[in-house]
Order: sequence, then structure tokens, then C-alpha cells
Amino acid sequence: MARFEPQPTALKRERAILVGVDFGRNGDWSLDDSLAELARLAQTDGADVVLTLTQRLDAPVPKTFIGKGKVEELVRLVHSLNIDVVIFDDELTPSQQSNLEKIVGEPVKIIDRTALILDIFGVHATTREGRLQVQLAQLQYVYPRLRGMWSHLVGEQTRGGIGSRFGQGESQLEVDRRLVRKRISTLRVELQRLETRRGVQSKARWDSGVYRVALVGYTNAGKSTLLNALTGSDVYVKDELFATLDPTTRAIQLEEGRRVTVTDTVGFIQKLPTTLVEAFKSTLAEARAADLLLLVADASDPNVKRQIEAVRAVLKEIDADGIASVVVFNKCDLITHEQEVGLLASYPDALLISAQEKRGLDGLLYRVAKEASRGEEVCTVCIPYEKGILMNMVHERCRVIREHYTQGGLVATVSASEHLRKTLQPYMIEDEDTAVPGNGSSDADSQES
Repeated sequence: MARFEPQPTALKRERAILVGVDFGRNGDWSLDDSLAELARLAQTDGADVVLTLTQRLDAPVPKTFIGKGKVEELVRLVHSLNIDVVIFDDELTPSQQSNLEKIVGEPVKIIDRTALILDIFGVHATTREGRLQVQLAQLQYVYPRLRGMWSHLVGEQTRGGIGSRFGQGESQLEVDRRLVRKRISTLRVELQRLETRRGVQSKARWDSGVYRVALVGYTNAGKSTLLNALTGSDVYVKDELFATLDPTTRAIQLEEGRRVTVTDTVGFIQKLPTTLVEAFKSTLAEARAADLLLLVADASDPNVKRQIEAVRAVLKEIDADGIASVVVFNKCDLITHEQEVGLLASYPDALLISAQEKRGLDGLLYRVAKEASRGEEVCTVCIPYEKGILMNMVHERCRVIREHYTQGGLVATVSASEHLRKTLQPYMIEDEDTAVPGNGSSDADSQES
């Protein structure tokens, strides 16, 4: 007989109850749809949803968010079903969370949608910047909830007597708050430094004249799959919410020769915590700095229109709603022709694709090229041979209409953006005949003569 019995090392999946309240708000997501999404979030974070509890109220109950009778029902279900965690679909105030924890009792955890999303982000963040952003958001969420953690010590102050003004609990609470405030300040400084560096990199891309495309959209809409399909890269892809947090940029060359960058950004979600939007502003700045936004939506999701509105709400929050955008319905291999017609009726300028099957990508790239050409004008330039960087810029950033080599350099008629025209201004000529003496004759022509 073994002295010690082997114990499983795999993480045990927690048993969860979801709690949702219908406040009867018109135009919002239905409670069933919102709870279905919450269930997917819980599963992504490693929990098995055992039961869903709902209630209809005009407004949240100040003390416990849900009514007294529903709280009693929740307590009975928690103990009878051996529940590990209770997840509320709406954000709880610190006092509501504390009161519910006392009523339900330890070791059952009471969390809300915000805490759940923060936990998922904490698992999926891989880069240093991503981890710092998640930690900042988590600390901002935890800070107002520190009260109560030392209540057993704070209670000693109420007895009065000598030394009561220096209660251990309050001292420890203040120490914790001071440490959290200091860490929040440190994280903000570090993120500001990284944001400055990102700004320099973004400015370098702007100065180079590269046309920038950003993929934005609801979480799990297939943005990473689309990036891989367009660029041939191998960005991490998984059928789960928030599989990608850190922005990834890849370059592609369009058929006309123009070089563009495509950036995959963090997915959005309805009821996205404000702390997350604030913490991830430097990452979301990639979307704000783009020339074109491809708003990727899951065509097979019944809530696709609401998802598009949720994405646009976040874009407005980060001041990116004024950027040119194209709605791209992905996963069209999962819907019928009638559904495709219905989507195009609501979004006439949208594109239908399947990134998984690489269907419709040629049309998407054509649309990107068309958008990149907006505001361009045709001009003719003569670039000396010693200006090799400018030659590369013409081939990679412009649409070349025609070109040939002369004694004086490369003569090209191109369609260029206003930014590039300013760069090429010193080398512009009226027509090809004025490029060099001899009516623009090439080296080959000179040798033949």
C-alpha cells in the first residue's frame, strides 16, 4: 500500500451560478442573450455553469442588488448544489458584493461580469504591456473593495479605551490602500513610457507613408483568423472569448504594389468595463491611429447588429468613431443566402467573407486598395538613382501607373496621397519630357544611338 495516495494536479473546474436581473430597458440586449454570453465568459475562465437565476426589477436593490427572497433562494441553491462561485451579469457595488459574501458565506465567491472579464484578461495577456494594463485595471477594481477585508480588526476600535485611536484594522487597511495607490501610480508611469514608445513607432509608420488598417470587432468574430488569411501569418487563434489581447501588426502587399499594414486588436464586448477601456487605451490607440477600420462581425451570431453597435460605442469612447470604416461580415459559410441578403439590406456597403475558407478575400483587398486610394492625386516624379529610399517608397506606398528609367533617374507617374505628395514635391516634374536633357531618353536609347 502506497504511503501517500497520488493526487490529481489538473485544475478543478468550478461550479457556477449565474445571476441576471431584467430591468426592462428597451433597446438593450435581452436578459437571455446577455446571460448566454456571460455563460461563455464563465466557460472561457474555467467554470461550469450549473444554474441560471433571474429576477425582474425596476432598479437594483441597494443592499444586495437582488431582492431579499431571491437572495434566500440563492443561498439555498448554493449549498444544495455545492456551488463554488456566483457570477452577477451586472457590476456590483463594493457594499453589495460585501453584503452578499456575508449572507452566502465562505468559501463561495461572489463576483460580477467586470471581475470575470478582468480574470480572463489576466490569463490571456502575454506581452509586458498587456500584463501591466490588466494589472492596472484589476487594482483599480479592487481598490474600493479593500474595506471589509480587515473588518475583524477594525471592530476592535469600537470598544474604545487606551490605544483605540490606533486600531490595527484601520492601520492595516490604510497600509493596503497606500500600497495599492503606489502600485497604480507606478503602473501608470510604466504604461505612459510604453505609450510614448508606441507613439514614436506609430509616428514612424505615419512618416513612412504606410497605409494602416486595423481589425476591430466583437470578441470571437474571427479577427485573428482574418489576419492570418490576409497575411499568411500564424497568430494564435482559438474559438473562445478574448483569445487575443495584445495587438499584432503584419504587412501585406496589394496587387497594385502598395504596401499596407494590418493590425489585429483586442475584441470588444457589451458592458465592457470602464476600467478596462481606460487601462487599454494605449493598445486601443492602434485603432485610433489607423487610416481604415475593418469592423469584423460574426454573420452567424443572432445578435450581430447589437454587437456592431457595441463596437461602435467603444470606438466613440476612444475617439476613433471618425475614422473611415468598412463593416466586414465574417463566417458567411455558416449562414444561408437569405441571411446574406438580409445583412446587405441593413448594411449596403458591407462585405461578406469567410476567413476560415478564404472566401471573399480578393474583394476585401480590392476594397482596401480603393479606400487607400481616396484623396490621392496623379503626379509625375523624377527620382535620382542615389535616392533609393524614395524609389522604394514610390513602389511600396503609391499606385504606379507607369514608369521608366532615364539618365537622370526613375521617372514615374503615380497616384499618391497628400502626405506622400509633400515628400515627393522636390522631385515633381510637369511631364516625362522634362525629366532630363534629350526628351527623357533612357540609357538604352542613348547606347543605341
